[in-house]
Amino acid sequence: MRLGILGPAGEDVVALADAARLLLDEAHTDKVIYVSPDGAMDRVVFGWAHAIVGADPSGEALFLRAATRCVNATPAEIDEFVALERARARLNVLVSLPAASTRTIEILDGRVVLFVHDKAYLDEEDIAAAQMLVFGHSPEPLVRRVGTRMFLSPGPIGCPRGGAAVLDDSAGGIQIEMLGPGGAVVAREHFTGVRPGKLRVQGGP
Repeated sequence: MRLGILGPAGEDVVALADAARLLLDEAHTDKVIYVSPDGAMDRVVFGWAHAIVGADPSGEALFLRAATRCVNATPAEIDEFVALERARARLNVLVSLPAASTRTIEILDGRVVLFVHDKAYLDEEDIAAAQMLVFGHSPEPLVRRVGTRMFLSPGPIGCPRGGAAVLDDSAGGIQIEMLGPGGAVVAREHFTGVRPGKLRVQGGP
């Protein structure tokens, strides 16, 4: 899996859109996580979806759009409709943290990667459970090993040596690439931290 990470954009939604497009079209990521709860990624996705399929681009309105456009359509027009809806659906890979204290978890190479906007919200259980901890609230990019764990922040969108990162587990371990504003790789790190043991569910046998 190739997982893209985008740092906070502040009010620069255009720069965020450019960075998201770069991760999708040039870095060929399977999913992109925006590590900020400011709603900027939602605005980017809505704008793109509206440009693709028109008013009310939500998934809930799919059948209404199909009924409106396909009842009397030609086969070629139906094919075009399907292609546009697939392009809209592809935007579902762009996600963001819904709140500052919310944690999101991904599994890469069998390792728990935890995402949070501000590392100040991390507690002992978070740190004990995760092998890699990714946070968005940072003035600059950061890749730092602490014992068997890795702490990572892409830094804010537009910072000279960061703003975006890619995590890739296709070759064993987790390959970390930090990307600058133009998409060039400015730093690489390979993480092969200790794999977790069996998880114990509290209250279980």
